[in-house]
Amino acid sequence: MAAAKKIKVLIIDDSALMRQIITAILHEDPDMHVVGTAANPLIAREKIKTLKPDVLTLDVEMPGMDGITFLEKLMRLHPLPVVMVSTHTEKGAATTLRALELGAVDFVTKPHGGLRDGIRPEVMEEIRAKVRAAAGAHVRTVKPEEISALPPLSIRSLFCREGIIVMGASAGGTQAITEILTRLPPQTPGIAIVQHMPPKFTASFAERLNDHCQLEVREAKSGDRLKTGTVLIAPGGQQMALMRAGGGYAVRVYDDEPVNRHRPSVDVLFDSAARIVGAQALGIILTGMGSDGARGLRAMKNAGAYTIAQDEKSSVVFGMPEQAIRHGAACQVLSLERIPEYLMEWANSGEQSEKRFLT
Repeated sequence: MAAAKKIKVLIIDDSALMRQIITAILHEDPDMHVVGTAANPLIAREKIKTLKPDVLTLDVEMPGMDGITFLEKLMRLHPLPVVMVSTHTEKGAATTLRALELGAVDFVTKPHGGLRDGIRPEVMEEIRAKVRAAAGAHVRTVKPEEISALPPLSIRSLFCREGIIVMGASAGGTQAITEILTRLPPQTPGIAIVQHMPPKFTASFAERLNDHCQLEVREAKSGDRLKTGTVLIAPGGQQMALMRAGGGYAVRVYDDEPVNRHRPSVDVLFDSAARIVGAQALGIILTGMGSDGARGLRAMKNAGAYTIAQDEKSSVVFGMPEQAIRHGAACQVLSLERIPEYLMEWANSGEQSEKRFLT
Protein backbone atom coordinates (compact mmCIF):
# COMPACT_ATOMS: atom_id res chain seq x y z
CA MET A 1 0.00 0.00 0.00
CA ALA A 2 1.35 3.41 -0.95
CA ALA A 3 2.26 5.75 1.90
CA ALA A 4 -0.19 8.55 2.62
CA LYS A 5 0.70 11.82 0.95
CA LYS A 6 2.23 14.32 3.35
CA ILE A 7 0.93 17.87 3.63
CA LYS A 8 3.53 20.17 2.05
CA VAL A 9 3.88 23.45 3.95
CA LEU A 10 5.72 26.65 3.03
CA ILE A 11 6.44 29.00 5.95
CA ILE A 12 6.60 32.74 5.18
CA ASP A 13 7.90 34.92 8.01
CA ASP A 14 10.54 37.63 8.24
CA SER A 15 11.67 36.30 11.64
CA ALA A 16 14.26 33.53 11.39
CA LEU A 17 13.35 32.42 14.92
CA MET A 18 9.66 32.15 14.06
CA ARG A 19 10.45 30.18 10.89
CA GLN A 20 12.51 27.81 13.02
CA ILE A 21 9.80 27.45 15.68
CA ILE A 22 6.95 26.76 13.24
CA THR A 23 9.12 24.33 11.27
CA ALA A 24 9.95 22.39 14.43
CA ILE A 25 6.29 22.28 15.51
CA LEU A 26 5.08 20.98 12.14
CA HIS A 27 7.90 18.47 11.77
CA GLU A 28 6.61 16.67 14.87
CA ASP A 29 3.57 15.62 12.85
CA PRO A 30 4.45 12.66 10.60
CA ASP A 31 1.78 13.74 8.11
CA MET A 32 3.40 17.13 7.47
CA HIS A 33 6.50 18.18 5.61
CA VAL A 34 7.87 21.72 5.61
CA VAL A 35 9.10 21.95 2.03
CA GLY A 36 10.64 25.39 2.48
CA THR A 37 10.69 28.75 4.21
CA ALA A 38 10.77 32.32 2.94
CA ALA A 39 11.80 35.53 4.68
CA ASN A 40 9.55 37.72 2.53
CA PRO A 41 6.73 37.46 -0.01
CA LEU A 42 9.01 38.00 -3.01
CA ILE A 43 11.03 34.90 -2.15
CA ALA A 44 7.81 33.07 -1.32
CA ARG A 45 6.37 33.80 -4.74
CA GLU A 46 9.22 31.94 -6.44
CA LYS A 47 9.15 29.06 -3.96
CA ILE A 48 5.42 28.55 -4.49
CA LYS A 49 6.12 27.98 -8.19
CA THR A 50 8.90 25.44 -7.60
CA LEU A 51 7.83 23.69 -4.37
CA LYS A 52 4.07 23.58 -5.00
CA PRO A 53 3.02 23.62 -1.33
CA ASP A 54 -0.42 22.49 -0.15
CA VAL A 55 -0.61 25.10 2.63
CA LEU A 56 1.11 28.39 3.44
CA THR A 57 1.67 29.90 6.86
CA LEU A 58 1.94 33.65 6.40
CA ASP A 59 3.14 36.32 8.82
CA VAL A 60 0.62 39.15 9.00
CA GLU A 61 3.14 41.97 9.29
CA MET A 62 6.35 41.96 7.25
CA PRO A 63 8.57 44.69 5.80
CA GLY A 64 8.42 45.39 2.08
CA MET A 65 5.33 43.71 0.66
CA ASP A 66 3.22 43.02 3.75
CA GLY A 67 1.26 39.83 4.29
CA ILE A 68 -2.08 41.39 3.30
CA THR A 69 -0.84 42.74 -0.03
CA PHE A 70 0.77 39.39 -0.81
CA LEU A 71 -2.39 37.50 0.19
CA GLU A 72 -4.56 39.71 -2.01
CA LYS A 73 -2.35 39.01 -5.03
CA LEU A 74 -2.15 35.31 -4.19
CA MET A 75 -5.92 34.85 -3.92
CA ARG A 76 -6.46 36.63 -7.21
CA LEU A 77 -3.80 34.78 -9.20
CA HIS A 78 -3.09 31.47 -7.46
CA PRO A 79 -5.51 30.67 -4.57
CA LEU A 80 -3.98 28.44 -1.90
CA PRO A 81 -5.01 27.53 1.66
CA VAL A 82 -3.34 30.04 3.98
CA VAL A 83 -3.03 30.07 7.77
CA MET A 84 -2.13 33.55 9.00
CA VAL A 85 0.34 33.96 11.88
CA SER A 86 -0.65 37.02 13.89
CA THR A 87 0.58 39.07 16.83
CA HIS A 88 -1.77 39.18 19.81
CA THR A 89 -2.47 42.91 19.48
CA GLU A 90 -5.38 45.08 18.36
CA LYS A 91 -3.47 46.01 15.21
CA GLY A 92 -2.66 42.36 14.56
CA ALA A 93 -6.32 41.43 15.10
CA ALA A 94 -7.59 44.03 12.62
CA THR A 95 -5.07 42.96 9.99
CA THR A 96 -5.85 39.29 10.52
CA LEU A 97 -9.57 39.89 10.08
CA ARG A 98 -8.82 41.62 6.80
CA ALA A 99 -6.84 38.53 5.75
CA LEU A 100 -9.78 36.27 6.59
CA GLU A 101 -12.03 38.49 4.47
CA LEU A 102 -9.62 38.02 1.57
CA GLY A 103 -9.78 34.23 1.83
CA ALA A 104 -7.26 33.04 4.43
CA VAL A 105 -8.61 29.82 5.96
CA ASP A 106 -7.67 30.51 9.58
CA PHE A 107 -5.08 32.10 11.85
CA VAL A 108 -2.90 31.35 14.85
CA THR A 109 -1.29 33.79 17.25
CA LYS A 110 2.49 33.72 17.35
CA PRO A 111 3.80 31.27 19.95
CA HIS A 112 5.66 32.99 22.78
CA GLY A 113 9.22 32.07 23.73
CA GLY A 114 11.79 30.00 21.90
CA LEU A 115 12.28 26.30 21.38
CA ARG A 116 14.42 25.97 24.50
CA ASP A 117 11.93 27.85 26.66
CA GLY A 118 9.22 25.39 25.79
CA ILE A 119 5.93 26.11 24.05
CA ARG A 120 2.70 24.82 25.60
CA PRO A 121 1.61 21.52 24.00
CA GLU A 122 -1.90 22.85 23.31
CA VAL A 123 -0.42 25.77 21.34
CA MET A 124 1.66 23.41 19.22
CA GLU A 125 -1.32 21.14 18.62
CA GLU A 126 -3.48 24.12 17.62
CA ILE A 127 -0.95 25.12 14.96
CA ARG A 128 -0.75 21.58 13.59
CA ALA A 129 -4.55 21.14 13.66
CA LYS A 130 -5.17 24.37 11.76
CA VAL A 131 -2.59 23.53 9.10
CA ARG A 132 -4.12 20.06 8.78
CA ALA A 133 -7.62 21.53 8.40
CA ALA A 134 -6.38 24.09 5.88
CA ALA A 135 -4.98 21.32 3.68
CA GLY A 136 -8.51 20.03 3.12
CA ALA A 137 -10.23 23.41 3.02
CA HIS A 138 -12.30 24.89 0.22
CA VAL A 139 -10.66 28.25 -0.41
CA ARG A 140 -13.29 30.97 -0.79
CA THR A 141 -12.21 34.18 -2.46
CA VAL A 142 -15.39 36.26 -2.20
CA LYS A 143 -14.35 39.90 -1.93
CA PRO A 144 -15.91 42.14 0.76
CA GLU A 145 -17.39 44.41 -1.92
CA GLU A 146 -19.07 41.37 -3.51
CA ILE A 147 -20.65 40.48 -0.17
CA SER A 148 -21.99 44.01 0.33
CA ALA A 149 -23.49 43.90 -3.17
CA LEU A 150 -25.80 41.00 -2.28
CA PRO A 151 -29.46 42.10 -2.08
CA PRO A 152 -30.64 42.81 1.49
CA LEU A 153 -33.55 40.78 2.80
CA SER A 154 -36.60 42.22 4.54
CA ILE A 155 -39.19 41.41 7.17
CA ARG A 156 -42.64 41.28 5.55
CA SER A 157 -44.57 41.84 8.77
CA LEU A 158 -44.31 44.58 11.39
CA PHE A 159 -44.62 41.82 13.97
CA CYS A 160 -41.74 39.43 13.64
CA ARG A 161 -41.38 36.18 15.53
CA GLU A 162 -40.31 36.41 19.16
CA GLY A 163 -37.33 34.11 19.28
CA ILE A 164 -33.57 33.94 19.55
CA ILE A 165 -31.03 32.94 16.91
CA VAL A 166 -27.75 31.31 17.93
CA MET A 167 -24.81 30.63 15.61
CA GLY A 168 -21.47 28.88 16.02
CA ALA A 169 -18.43 28.83 13.74
CA SER A 170 -14.69 28.31 13.61
CA ALA A 171 -12.36 28.20 10.56
CA GLY A 172 -13.94 30.16 7.71
CA GLY A 173 -16.58 31.50 10.06
CA THR A 174 -15.77 35.19 9.94
CA GLN A 175 -16.54 35.31 6.23
CA ALA A 176 -19.66 33.14 6.60
CA ILE A 177 -21.03 35.23 9.48
CA THR A 178 -20.35 38.42 7.52
CA GLU A 179 -22.21 37.09 4.48
CA ILE A 180 -25.23 36.22 6.63
CA LEU A 181 -25.43 39.31 8.83
CA THR A 182 -24.94 41.85 6.05
CA ARG A 183 -28.14 40.59 4.41
CA LEU A 184 -30.36 40.87 7.49
CA PRO A 185 -32.67 43.82 8.24
CA PRO A 186 -32.87 45.76 11.55
CA GLN A 187 -36.06 43.90 12.57
CA THR A 188 -34.22 40.56 12.82
CA PRO A 189 -34.65 38.76 16.19
CA GLY A 190 -31.69 38.93 18.58
CA ILE A 191 -28.64 36.87 17.59
CA ALA A 192 -25.91 35.39 19.81
CA ILE A 193 -22.74 34.12 18.12
CA VAL A 194 -19.71 32.08 19.15
CA GLN A 195 -16.79 32.37 16.73
CA HIS A 196 -13.64 30.63 17.91
CA MET A 197 -11.21 33.51 18.49
CA PRO A 198 -8.87 34.71 21.24
CA PRO A 199 -9.32 37.99 23.18
CA LYS A 200 -8.91 41.24 21.19
CA PHE A 201 -9.88 39.47 17.98
CA THR A 202 -13.57 39.13 18.90
CA ALA A 203 -13.83 42.85 19.72
CA SER A 204 -12.27 43.78 16.37
CA PHE A 205 -14.55 41.31 14.58
CA ALA A 206 -17.65 42.83 16.21
CA GLU A 207 -16.55 46.35 15.27
CA ARG A 208 -15.99 45.38 11.63
CA LEU A 209 -19.39 43.70 11.45
CA ASN A 210 -21.09 46.70 13.04
CA ASP A 211 -19.62 48.94 10.34
CA HIS A 212 -21.08 46.81 7.54
CA CYS A 213 -24.45 45.64 8.91
CA GLN A 214 -27.89 47.13 9.42
CA LEU A 215 -27.87 45.34 12.78
CA GLU A 216 -26.15 46.58 15.94
CA VAL A 217 -23.19 44.25 16.48
CA ARG A 218 -20.98 44.33 19.57
CA GLU A 219 -18.82 42.13 21.75
CA ALA A 220 -21.02 40.78 24.53
CA LYS A 221 -20.84 41.81 28.18
CA SER A 222 -22.60 39.88 30.92
CA GLY A 223 -26.18 41.08 31.27
CA ASP A 224 -26.51 42.40 27.70
CA ARG A 225 -30.07 41.93 26.43
CA LEU A 226 -30.75 40.07 23.19
CA LYS A 227 -33.09 42.61 21.65
CA THR A 228 -34.46 42.79 18.13
CA GLY A 229 -31.78 44.04 15.75
CA THR A 230 -28.94 43.20 18.14
CA VAL A 231 -26.05 40.77 17.58
CA LEU A 232 -23.81 39.77 20.50
CA ILE A 233 -20.41 38.17 19.80
CA ALA A 234 -18.96 36.00 22.58
CA PRO A 235 -15.68 37.51 23.83
CA GLY A 236 -12.51 35.49 23.32
CA GLY A 237 -11.21 33.74 26.42
CA GLN A 238 -14.64 33.49 28.11
CA GLN A 239 -17.76 31.37 27.88
CA MET A 240 -21.16 32.79 26.93
CA ALA A 241 -24.60 31.36 27.75
CA LEU A 242 -28.18 32.58 27.48
CA MET A 243 -30.31 33.43 30.52
CA ARG A 244 -33.79 34.77 31.15
CA ALA A 245 -34.11 38.51 31.75
CA GLY A 246 -37.61 39.70 32.58
CA GLY A 247 -39.80 38.81 29.64
CA GLY A 248 -36.85 38.30 27.31
CA TYR A 249 -33.32 36.95 27.17
CA ALA A 250 -29.82 38.15 27.98
CA VAL A 251 -26.32 36.67 27.94
CA ARG A 252 -24.11 35.60 30.80
CA VAL A 253 -20.39 35.99 30.08
CA TYR A 254 -18.12 34.25 32.56
CA ASP A 255 -14.71 32.72 33.18
CA ASP A 256 -14.66 28.94 33.03
CA GLU A 257 -12.64 26.04 31.70
CA PRO A 258 -12.51 25.39 27.94
CA VAL A 259 -15.15 23.04 26.55
CA ASN A 260 -14.05 20.91 23.59
CA ARG A 261 -10.76 22.82 24.00
CA HIS A 262 -12.56 26.08 23.19
CA ARG A 263 -13.33 29.20 25.18
CA PRO A 264 -15.81 30.42 24.00
CA SER A 265 -17.44 27.13 23.08
CA VAL A 266 -20.35 26.68 20.70
CA ASP A 267 -21.70 23.81 22.80
CA VAL A 268 -21.96 26.07 25.86
CA LEU A 269 -24.09 28.58 23.93
CA PHE A 270 -26.23 25.95 22.19
CA ASP A 271 -26.81 23.95 25.41
CA SER A 272 -28.08 27.09 27.11
CA ALA A 273 -30.36 27.86 24.16
CA ALA A 274 -31.86 24.37 24.46
CA ARG A 275 -32.51 24.81 28.19
CA ILE A 276 -33.60 28.45 28.27
CA VAL A 277 -35.23 29.17 24.90
CA GLY A 278 -36.32 25.73 23.72
CA ALA A 279 -38.59 25.68 20.68
CA GLN A 280 -38.38 29.46 20.21
CA ALA A 281 -34.71 29.23 19.19
CA LEU A 282 -33.09 28.79 15.79
CA GLY A 283 -29.64 27.15 15.85
CA ILE A 284 -27.14 27.46 13.00
CA ILE A 285 -23.79 25.69 12.85
CA LEU A 286 -21.37 27.03 10.28
CA THR A 287 -18.00 26.15 8.78
CA GLY A 288 -15.24 25.11 11.17
CA MET A 289 -12.90 22.33 12.20
CA GLY A 290 -13.61 19.86 14.99
CA SER A 291 -16.91 18.90 16.60
CA ASP A 292 -17.74 21.82 18.90
CA GLY A 293 -21.45 22.57 18.64
CA ALA A 294 -22.66 19.16 17.43
CA ARG A 295 -23.84 18.02 20.87
CA GLY A 296 -25.43 21.38 21.67
CA LEU A 297 -27.24 21.56 18.33
CA ARG A 298 -28.68 18.09 18.99
CA ALA A 299 -29.86 19.30 22.40
CA MET A 300 -31.58 22.25 20.71
CA LYS A 301 -33.29 19.97 18.20
CA ASN A 302 -34.46 17.69 21.01
CA ALA A 303 -35.87 20.75 22.81
CA GLY A 304 -37.99 21.62 19.78
CA ALA A 305 -35.77 24.25 18.17
CA TYR A 306 -35.20 24.33 14.42
CA THR A 307 -31.58 23.63 13.50
CA ILE A 308 -29.47 24.24 10.40
CA ALA A 309 -26.04 23.03 9.32
CA GLN A 310 -24.07 24.68 6.53
CA ASP A 311 -23.52 22.36 3.57
CA GLU A 312 -20.15 20.96 2.54
CA LYS A 313 -19.88 22.81 -0.75
CA SER A 314 -20.10 26.27 0.82
CA SER A 315 -18.08 25.44 3.96
CA VAL A 316 -14.40 26.35 4.06
CA VAL A 317 -13.88 23.49 6.55
CA PHE A 318 -16.71 20.96 6.86
CA GLY A 319 -15.74 19.60 10.28
CA MET A 320 -18.30 21.15 12.64
CA PRO A 321 -21.31 20.95 10.29
CA GLU A 322 -20.40 17.40 9.30
CA GLN A 323 -20.27 16.26 12.93
CA ALA A 324 -23.62 17.91 13.62
CA ILE A 325 -25.17 16.14 10.62
CA ARG A 326 -23.69 12.78 11.69
CA HIS A 327 -25.15 13.24 15.18
CA GLY A 328 -28.60 13.84 13.70
CA ALA A 329 -28.55 17.39 15.03
CA ALA A 330 -29.55 19.24 11.85
CA CYS A 331 -33.17 19.60 10.75
CA GLN A 332 -31.91 21.04 7.47
CA VAL A 333 -28.62 21.35 5.56
CA LEU A 334 -28.37 24.58 3.58
CA SER A 335 -25.84 26.45 1.48
CA LEU A 336 -24.43 29.64 2.96
CA GLU A 337 -26.40 31.68 0.42
CA ARG A 338 -29.72 30.13 1.51
CA ILE A 339 -29.20 30.45 5.26
CA PRO A 340 -30.15 34.15 5.56
CA GLU A 341 -33.16 33.55 3.30
CA TYR A 342 -34.38 30.75 5.55
CA LEU A 343 -33.64 32.82 8.64
CA MET A 344 -36.01 35.51 7.37
CA GLU A 345 -38.68 32.91 6.58
CA TRP A 346 -38.38 31.68 10.18
CA ALA A 347 -38.62 35.22 11.55
CA ASN A 348 -41.50 36.20 9.24
CA SER A 349 -43.77 33.23 9.57
CA GLY A 350 -43.27 31.56 12.92
CA GLU A 351 -43.76 27.85 13.33
CA GLN A 352 -44.99 27.21 9.79
CA SER A 353 -42.03 28.87 8.04
CA GLU A 354 -39.93 25.77 7.60
CA LYS A 355 -42.80 23.84 6.01
CA ARG A 356 -43.58 26.57 3.49
CA PHE A 357 -39.94 27.34 2.74
CA LEU A 358 -38.95 23.73 2.11
CA THR A 359 -41.90 22.75 -0.10
